[in-house]
Formats: sequence, C-alpha cells, structure tokens
Amino acid sequence: MNFRHQSVLLEETIDNLNIQPDGIYVDGTLGGGGHAFQVCSRLGEKGHFIGIDQDAAAIEAAGERLRPFGDKVTIVRSNYSDMKQVLSDLGIFRVNGIVLDLGVSSYQLDTAERGFSYRENAPLDMRMDQRQEKTARDIVNGYSEMELYRMIRDYGEDKFAKNIAKHIVRAREDKPVETTDELTEIIKAAIPMKFRAVGGHPAKRTFQAIRIELNQELEVLRGHLNEMVELLDKNGRICIITFHSLEDRIVKNIFRKCENPCECPPNFPTCVCGKKSLGKVVTRKPILPSEEELEMNPRSKSAKLRVFERR
Repeated sequence: MNFRHQSVLLEETIDNLNIQPDGIYVDGTLGGGGHAFQVCSRLGEKGHFIGIDQDAAAIEAAGERLRPFGDKVTIVRSNYSDMKQVLSDLGIFRVNGIVLDLGVSSYQLDTAERGFSYRENAPLDMRMDQRQEKTARDIVNGYSEMELYRMIRDYGEDKFAKNIAKHIVRAREDKPVETTDELTEIIKAAIPMKFRAVGGHPAKRTFQAIRIELNQELEVLRGHLNEMVELLDKNGRICIITFHSLEDRIVKNIFRKCENPCECPPNFPTCVCGKKSLGKVVTRKPILPSEEELEMNPRSKSAKLRVFERR
C-alpha cells in the first residue's frame, strides 16, 4: 500500500517532544507513521512507542514502516479519544510525550473513493473510521435545512452557509445527493459568481464542515485534551498540530486553562478554589511551517503547532 502523507512540522514537533531514550511516547493520529518513525529512531532499548489510529489503511501502512523497531512499538486501531483506556490496557498510566497531527491525511484526500475531496468524483463518504455506519451522504440528505446551515456556518465558517443549505435541500427534493461532484455543483450554484474565484475552491468550507461533523473532530478534541495532558509524566510534553482556526482555538484555550485553572475572581488576594496548574504552555504563539516547508508541501500552509509541558 502506498500511504502517501508528508508529515507537517516534523522537525519542530520532534524537537519540542524532548525525547528521552527510555521514555514512553504516544501518537494519537498515527497516519503513515512519519512522526512515529522519527520518535522510534530516538528511543533506546527500554523506550516504547504506542501508535493509535482509527483508519485501517493507516494502521497497515504504519505497521509496515515501523516494523524494524520490533517490540518497541505497539499499534492499536482506535480513536485517540480512547487513549487513556488503550494505555491502561497495556499497563501504562503515565507517558513522556504525546503527538496529535489533526485533520485529514494526504492519503485520505488523494484516495478518491474515500469521498474526502471535492476535486475527485466519488460517493459521499468522508469516514475516518470505515467501521462507522454513518457517512457524509447521510448528513447531506438527512439533516434539516437549519441543521445544515448551522453546521456549515460553525464548522465551515462560510458566509454563504444559509444559501448553501437551502440549495442542498432543494436539490435533494428531486433525488438524493450521492456524489462529491453532485454536492460540489450544488455548492457552486449557491455562491454568487463574483465570489467563486476568491478564497479557494467554493466547496472547500462545506466539505470541511461535513467532515468535522461526521467524525466529531472538535467534540473529541475538546472532550479529551485535558485527559491527555493528565496522562503526561513530569516534564512530559504534548505537541498538537492543527489545520484550521476552530481546532487551534480549542487547543490554545485548553492549554491556557491547564496552565492557569484558577477560577477565583481577579480581585482575590490569594487563590481559594484550590485548582492547581498542570504545567506550562511552551508555545505562547504557535510554531508555523518554514518557507522551505511551504514550498515543498503547500498543504502545510495552515498548520500550527502548539506545545504544553507537564509540571
């Protein structure tokens, strides 16, 4: 299998993990194993790496790539939301580092039949975990106009969300919307001509919104990031790469709250709520791709890396 995916901010992520040769490291979005390979290359005899991914293709590709590291590596097909349970099942309760490379992989985008891309015609799918029954088709044909509007507005941040939702509902009255091409044409028709040529492909934001909704990407991140921070051992670090403002905002705010969880009014002379800091934000501003990386990999354009260190 050719699971082609160019790891973004690779050197920056590895540098910020501060890898200890005998440490335990987790990649919650294993993908093709790009970050994983570099982590494993720095581990000694007692070091251990756990890779988690919900995509069967990623599990197969990463397993092959990491085979030379033998027993140092454990790969589990699961969602990173289950990281605590996965580690517990392995008898692991603290780790030295965690990596999350969020978003959709190049392999998923470039494999037309997965239905992630608006540039290739395919059935509307977009499932990151193909064991899941619900697909993008179910959302496009089953959500009410108001539900579609809110989803495209909130997750796609598209100013034409209301009109796009209206056009989708009108189109599916004749027949169900089955393919990415059909949906793309509906979206194009909903956006005024003068706006179609600016801000990227007109379907980009709606496809992003559907993918986020289907895979519950923001809910999983928001609901489990604190838990992952708590899994870190002293001086352990979590490195998270995001690809749009919604993810980045969640990571930034939760990292800040982990650093300063105090809920006392600002005029209180001392803290009485008893909530203790879990550590420190290493990256006050996110780390961005270098000019060289942007030239080599245009898909890295929107990537941001944020890092938190446990105390």
